Amino acid sequence: MTALVPIIPSPLTESSAIALEWPRLREHIAAKAVSPLGRAFTLALEPCTDLEWIGSQQQRTADLRAFLTGGGSFDFHGLFDPAPLLDKARIPGSALEPLEILSVLNVVERVAAWRNLFTSNDSGRRLGPAIRALSEPLLPHDLAPLLRTLRSKIEPDGSLADDASPELRRIRRAMEHQHRAIETSLRKAVRALREDGSTQEDIITVRGERFVIPIKAEFKRKVPGVIHGSSSSGQTVFVEPMETIEQNNELVRLLDEEQSEIHRILVALTAAIAENSPTLTLGSAILAEVESHFVRARFSMDLDCATPTFSDRLSLRSARHPLLELRMRGENAKPVPLTLALEPDARQLIVSGPNTGGKTVSLKTTGLLALMAQAGLPVPAEEAVFPLFTVIYADIGDAQSIERNLSSFSAHVVNVNQIARHAGSSSLVLLDELGSATDPEEGAALAVAVAQHFLSLNAWTCITTHLTSLKVYAASHPGVLNAAVGFNQQTLAPTYELRLGVPGASAGLNIAERLGMQAGIIAAARAQLTTQQADIGAFLDSLHEQLSSATAERVSLKRRLEEVATERSRLENEGRAEQKQRTRELEAKLNQLLEDFEAQLRDSIKDIEDKTVARKIARDSALRMSRVRREFSEQFSSTVLAHTTGADRNDPNARPSLPKPAKEIKIGDLVTLKSLGRQARVERLLDPNAAGVALSFEVSMGQMKMRVTRADIVDIETVKVATPLEAARRRGGVTVRTNDNLDYTPSEINVIGRTAAEAEDEVEKYIDRAFMAGLPRVRIVHGTGMGVLRRTLREFLKSHPHVATFAEASQSEGGQGATLVELRQ
Repeated sequence: MTALVPIIPSPLTESSAIALEWPRLREHIAAKAVSPLGRAFTLALEPCTDLEWIGSQQQRTADLRAFLTGGGSFDFHGLFDPAPLLDKARIPGSALEPLEILSVLNVVERVAAWRNLFTSNDSGRRLGPAIRALSEPLLPHDLAPLLRTLRSKIEPDGSLADDASPELRRIRRAMEHQHRAIETSLRKAVRALREDGSTQEDIITVRGERFVIPIKAEFKRKVPGVIHGSSSSGQTVFVEPMETIEQNNELVRLLDEEQSEIHRILVALTAAIAENSPTLTLGSAILAEVESHFVRARFSMDLDCATPTFSDRLSLRSARHPLLELRMRGENAKPVPLTLALEPDARQLIVSGPNTGGKTVSLKTTGLLALMAQAGLPVPAEEAVFPLFTVIYADIGDAQSIERNLSSFSAHVVNVNQIARHAGSSSLVLLDELGSATDPEEGAALAVAVAQHFLSLNAWTCITTHLTSLKVYAASHPGVLNAAVGFNQQTLAPTYELRLGVPGASAGLNIAERLGMQAGIIAAARAQLTTQQADIGAFLDSLHEQLSSATAERVSLKRRLEEVATERSRLENEGRAEQKQRTRELEAKLNQLLEDFEAQLRDSIKDIEDKTVARKIARDSALRMSRVRREFSEQFSSTVLAHTTGADRNDPNARPSLPKPAKEIKIGDLVTLKSLGRQARVERLLDPNAAGVALSFEVSMGQMKMRVTRADIVDIETVKVATPLEAARRRGGVTVRTNDNLDYTPSEINVIGRTAAEAEDEVEKYIDRAFMAGLPRVRIVHGTGMGVLRRTLREFLKSHPHVATFAEASQSEGGQGATLVELRQ
């Protein structure tokens, strides 16, 4: 078993494990293990100073906690240390007993099942990288062949199955046949003997692996055969008739063959186990640690533990003593959590307060959690940060020893002296009731001196006390903090809450009063207190009342902040819902505008008499409306998203602004719409008032037109309206002969320099305009060149619905460089 327990690197030279109840906690956790391997591994855990080992242990436990939280599980039943059986199996020619092979088979199945988690499904990923790294050495070893060899060979009672080998099956069938033959022969003999009264019972039995029949002693000479014994009374003898002797001899021979075959099978199975013994040893060691991490993970989930970290400070938040919490659960109670903090420049803590108030529990909790952290266990706390301690010293409880002739005070002095000799800056020192059990003045002086000694060593130190001198020492020395366990003045009971920064009153008289001490005795005791002592006690009581009031106010303020945050979240959600509703309404209105525009467009197309032209316009308009709808949807969605996320916060066009001074709006002006945060072009002036000023306008954004009111316009940009000639010049390459009439359509178009596709597109648009303008004849100038434009355009003109005929121009009109087109009338 020694190879299956953890090898602890750099263990602590002193851990005060007994005083801090580390063995009890370890036994509690180990008891949850199913197999002896997991139990032994957990019981062997010890705190150490190797951060890499500690980190790997903590991470493996954290990985398995996540695995368990996600519903994962693994069965460790049947797992044990196979080392003795594997040693026996490695002896050449040896044979394990069938039940021993069954035990090894259980181990093989567990190891193979664990390996399969990483190779057959996603459990390997769910188990986490640290557990995978632990199991990595096992992954190259496939135990499936060994499982096929061992399975179904041995029955649960330890006998070999008939199918263990073909030869064994043959032998056993022959034995069954021989049994039936012998039984048939013997029953025939029994019937004959029963008729003449030579036998007492109609039975067949076995003596010395041979089938015999019982015969009355006086008739034994009447039955020829071999006598194999008699009954204890001597009245019955067991005879093997002569006719079955050869049959029994054959049966015995078959039994010998069976035993020989069984031995051969067991030797073969043992050899297969020996061949895989390194893998089984490795797998058993891995599963021993894995099960230990499983029980640690369950412990972590049960007590809501946190993974500790290591730094140059000591900080515990809402820490609980694990054994105390487990005990109190049985009483339907919970321990008061401990919170404390020591920094590198303040490493000493003096804890004071009432008896039974939790001072000793604070020491034990701090020490035990430090041991757990450095042993690779999660700790019951919301947060835990520790320095890396090389030793942990604890002087807690009554250490008197009758055998060593030591009183309580003497025993404490011996312990503290040993600690003072060996402690250093990386030590954790826990001293309970320092300076007690002797004269108060001398004990106080000694306690202060001891505390100063550990302060000079820069050791991490926690000391509990009732001595006023130590409280004053803590208040007057840098690097030392006072702390107090709380006491409720109304109920005269401790609250067990640790408060940092203030000393605590011992409240001994109050505790005695609560425990039922006679009132006269309590009154006499109070009269014995000096004025200074009474003042100090009253001051501390008042201070703790103020702290309690401040704590309650802080809790109330935190609750109010949470309520404000909740209300703010509710309002934000309502605002988002309202904004979504308004967005849907606006989108519906704009979609309705588009549908109205489409309906108007369809009505206009119906008025066109030329059905060919009408169909072409309908087809083109449908395509363009589809593109407009898509572009509008994308633009609308991006505008809403930008406004919702605040991405348009620096875009002045995306936010409504204050209306600018009244300005005349003309056709062609660019206006910014408040409702959409986008620019549109004014196409028409609508709804003039009595003064002739338009109150609404028809505007266009790309292919979409809509009606807007003057109130929706927040900015106006005057744009000079270009004449058709200027527009043509901006496009470049198109020569248009025109006059001053803006509605005039030129009688020719120049597409020299265009690609074939560009020329075809421009000519198509030009012919549509010329046809609508009623021109009977137009000229297309395309140049001579390689003739590509000429061939492309003439091929296009052949199928155009507005073209009646076309021909090459005369030399005076351009010859091969131009085409004359006659339009339908």
